[in-house]
Amino acid sequence: MVPLRDDNPVSITPVVTYGLIGLNIAVFVFQLGLSQSSLDSFFDRWALVPAQLSESFHGALQAPAREWITLISSQFLHGGFFHVGGNLLYLWVFGNNIEDQLGHVKFLIFYLGCGALADLTQWAFDPLSTVPTIGASGAIAGVMGAYILRFPRAHIVTLIPLIIFFTTVRIPAVFFLGFWFAQQALFSLASLSSEANLGGSGVAYWAHSGGFIFGLILGPLLGLMGSKPGSSRR
Repeated sequence: MVPLRDDNPVSITPVVTYGLIGLNIAVFVFQLGLSQSSLDSFFDRWALVPAQLSESFHGALQAPAREWITLISSQFLHGGFFHVGGNLLYLWVFGNNIEDQLGHVKFLIFYLGCGALADLTQWAFDPLSTVPTIGASGAIAGVMGAYILRFPRAHIVTLIPLIIFFTTVRIPAVFFLGFWFAQQALFSLASLSSEANLGGSGVAYWAHSGGFIFGLILGPLLGLMGSKPGSSRR
């Protein structure tokens, strides 16, 4: 199931959305040029490692401030082509409309804020994990949460494979994104009973669920439900 562009027009050029996509691609291309050992060191330095963040509270690390920086830097790291490709597809589909509603500056604050809070949600449920948390999924989940709140009646054109060919269906955003969140929430709860909080899949489900919920909260606080920037109120 692959979402395509929706039918909501935008009145501004989504430069922040495009910039975020470009930066994620640039960092991923940089990662491709690293050896495995260098990549591991790169992730250890710039990915969010919950156990290291926990240690920073007790002054156990030499540079505790750097661990807080990883709440932002980890959002631009990805583990493979499908990881980065899937995330950026969803950002491209949903980000432009939310940026159009919030404006460039507020959207950037919203995006990074959702990503950081999503990472903190993952940390809160597994503070001793040594598995690096990477990816833009938490921030994009926040964008999706804002989208379902602001455009519940919009339709998502969804590409569905049928054996040897593809077809498209138009699914209301409230169902498409509601199903996605319900799935992430169930996986999050299931991970609590597993030996590893990530459920053995390497997916930070709590970050997805947390990002979506914080998107629902931060969006209205930043003016999501009001008039667009530059438009007259009625």
